[in-house]
Amino acid sequence: MSDARRRDAVAQFFVGDLARPVLADADDHHLRRVLRAREGEEVVVSDGEGRWALAYVRAGGLEPASEVAADPAPAPTALYLAPLKGDRSEWAVAKATELGVARLVPLVAARGVVRLSEDVAARVRQRWVRVAREAAAQARRTHLPAIGPATPVEDVPLEVVVADFDGPAPWSEITAVAVGPEGGWAPGEWGPQRRRASLGEGVLRAETAAVAAATLVTLGRRVAGPPATPGSAP
Repeated sequence: MSDARRRDAVAQFFVGDLARPVLADADDHHLRRVLRAREGEEVVVSDGEGRWALAYVRAGGLEPASEVAADPAPAPTALYLAPLKGDRSEWAVAKATELGVARLVPLVAARGVVRLSEDVAARVRQRWVRVAREAAAQARRTHLPAIGPATPVEDVPLEVVVADFDGPAPWSEITAVAVGPEGGWAPGEWGPQRRRASLGEGVLRAETAAVAAATLVTLGRRVAGPPATPGSAP
């Protein structure tokens, strides 16, 4: 099917069965009441794992309008982000999802303002899943980003590079990056063996740093191509 037809669809939604697409109540309300989709218009439906199809809007639901197609898996990129006050984390998660980051992980940092108890960590992860799903639909991503469990700094894989001032690591070689909380990294928090990469000379707000890092890590993968050694994102 043509890319133009896919692009021109009213919106994209995630469904459980592409052969018999049924929208969640909130998605159906958004399609009919907010977007005011008309009968016969097309939407994209996806299973969140790269498979997608077109469907017609009908009075009683959706009607399949194309064969099922599949998109290639995204580059194995990851963003580790310390949760921020208010909705700033969710904003950063949405933008990172739109940019194509494959995995997002709440980071437990020494100076993190949001204290991630077990209950809080579960709520943060639940919100990130919801926000990432909405952002992926808006961006027409058919692979939903994975949302990892809250991870302390000491448990972050060694291949994850830390966003920091004067970091020499080239972004073309980076597949995963950690961004600090509002107060920055504590002295010695990462240890001398950890590679670092710079986001520039300015002091960025944490959510701005997250978007900058997501942009650089996804752009770096597009420029460099797939990594030499196959593997999933940390």
